[in-house]
Amino acid sequence: MDSLTNKGTKIEGSEAPEVEISSSAPEDTSTGNERDERATSDAASIALPAHVAGSGTLNRLVDTTRDYARASTAENTNKAYAADWKHFARWCRLKGTDPLPPSNEMVGLYLADLATGSGSSLALSVSTIERRLSGLAWNYTQRGFSLDRKNRHIATVLAGIKRQHARPPVQKEAILPADILAMVATLPHDLRGLRDRAILLIGYAGGLRRSEIVSLDVHRDDTPDSGGWIELLKDGTLLTLNAKTGWREVEIGRGSTEQSCPVHALEQWLHFARIDFGPVFVRTSRDGKRALDRRLSDKHVARLIKATVLKSGIRSDLPEQDRLALFSGHSLRAGLASSAEVDERYVQKQLGHASAEMTRRYQRRRDRFRVNLTKAAGL
Repeated sequence: MDSLTNKGTKIEGSEAPEVEISSSAPEDTSTGNERDERATSDAASIALPAHVAGSGTLNRLVDTTRDYARASTAENTNKAYAADWKHFARWCRLKGTDPLPPSNEMVGLYLADLATGSGSSLALSVSTIERRLSGLAWNYTQRGFSLDRKNRHIATVLAGIKRQHARPPVQKEAILPADILAMVATLPHDLRGLRDRAILLIGYAGGLRRSEIVSLDVHRDDTPDSGGWIELLKDGTLLTLNAKTGWREVEIGRGSTEQSCPVHALEQWLHFARIDFGPVFVRTSRDGKRALDRRLSDKHVARLIKATVLKSGIRSDLPEQDRLALFSGHSLRAGLASSAEVDERYVQKQLGHASAEMTRRYQRRRDRFRVNLTKAAGL
């Protein structure tokens, strides 16, 4: 596979190692007070009781307990909840108050401010406000307090916000079979192209979240941050995932042709990248000839989908900005749910949904009037 090459993009004046550029590590722009507050809350959340003498063993257990506590929620959820608390704490300081102890009245005022917007801050959607409220409740619990979301003051304010500002959910466009084939056709046949082709086809056929794709390892327990592993079998590949709803298995069968087969694409990537241990999807060198050790960020999947959507001409009737806004990592899951001509319960199992109703939200072009209650009622 000596022909696998990719020129990449060189950054002028940079002596950095030849790796792909990623924006997955956000810059810490918080103030000193905010960093101190964050560090203090993390350190104080789990500690030895005052009457217990510290020792090396007990201190290590405290660290281990903190790690387990952090692992109780997904990493992205932890990041979102930390950002929620940071925003609320700053808002309280600007209003001349303190976030602790919790005040139902202040939380109600905060929600109202989020809904209307103030200064340079735009009004937030109802779903984002509800997520912020969940973040506050979680953060208060970690600090030994309780925030009752059903409190009359909070619940009434939130109900009024929903009544005035709620809008139907905006769903991402589904990537349909012809679309995914057009997207993979835009990829080069170098090492990076093999990897990205496998990502798109495995993500589509498995109905996977972008975090589930990049968290895969070759074997069980290869790395501490593994989110699952793969087993290559004669008729397909079996993925074992530690997903949002718990452990589940996802079966991906072989396709009708090598060009569209997700299992073949995965085998090609693993073979030519010489990956037999650790993360399945890793970065490559800028020349596209070497696979590196570092796991890809889930943001790569979103960028890959948007880039190949543009190159393949999908929804070319719309301006570029609108096309980019229509597609995301969820477009792969919506595509499988909308395209698979099988009993709904199989799609539900593949996506890992607890209810058929959730699966139906992903089906963009299902036969909505298959059951016609009007005719059944005699009209």
